[in-house]
Order: sequence, then C-alpha cells, then structure tokens
Amino acid sequence: MSDLPSAVLFACTNNALRSPMAEAILKHLHGRHVYVDSAGVRAGEVDGFAVAVMDEIGIDLSRHHAKTFDDLEDTSFDEVITLSPEAQHRAVEMTRVMACEVVFWNTFDPSVVEGSREILLDAYRQVRDQLLRRIKERFPPLTAGNL
Repeated sequence: MSDLPSAVLFACTNNALRSPMAEAILKHLHGRHVYVDSAGVRAGEVDGFAVAVMDEIGIDLSRHHAKTFDDLEDTSFDEVITLSPEAQHRAVEMTRVMACEVVFWNTFDPSVVEGSREILLDAYRQVRDQLLRRIKERFPPLTAGNL
C-alpha cells in the first residue's frame, strides 16, 4: 500500500467515457486508500455505452457527472493520468507549479466507432479492458479478489 499515491486524477477530452471508466475502476480497486477523481478539457454527458460495459463488470457509472479541470474542487494530486492528447496538454499546464507527476496513457476514443450496437459495445469493452489492465499494473490490487 505504501506504493500507492494518495490522490489520482484521470483526465480525457470530455470526461464522458474514458476518464470516468478509469476513475470508477481505480475507486473499485483502491477507493478506501486512494482519493480518485476525473475531469475533462470540456464536460460532456456520461456515455451510455460506457455505462453499459462498466455494468458488465459490476461497476455503476450511471451517476457520474462530467466536469472540467476548472470544476475541480481540489488539485492536490500526486499523479495525473491523461488519456487523450488534449487532456495531456491541459494537465501539463495545470501542474506547472505543482509537485505532481503527469503520465500520458494514449487511449482510443471508442465513440468514433461506427456500426451495429454489438460493434460499438466491443469497442467500448476493449477500452474498458485496456484501462483495467493498465490500472492493475500501475496500482496492483491489495487482494486477489478484485475484478
């Protein structure tokens, strides 16, 4: 547990699917030990496909309220993990005068995929699973039973 940061921010473009997914996964794994938040360069509406694929793994994303960097009540993060180039630029700007690590995890935006509902859900599942793997690698679960 000593390797865990005390506060992590996930950021993407609209805070509608990638960063809320990452926030929810890390909260599920370490919510009692790490303060986790998410933000976007702009605020969008939570994406229904993101809600659906997170529900498949037992995590409720339906109550997520999108917010921007400017909406953050606290910016005392040990680590900011950005998931889009726009968010990376904004996070670097925000943390210029902070002792905070900014890490870029370039993550595909599944909302650009076209096709049937199943094709769309598969794209969202791939992003969810990629985030789950990366988060588990960076922030290993304290117990074997998590996800």
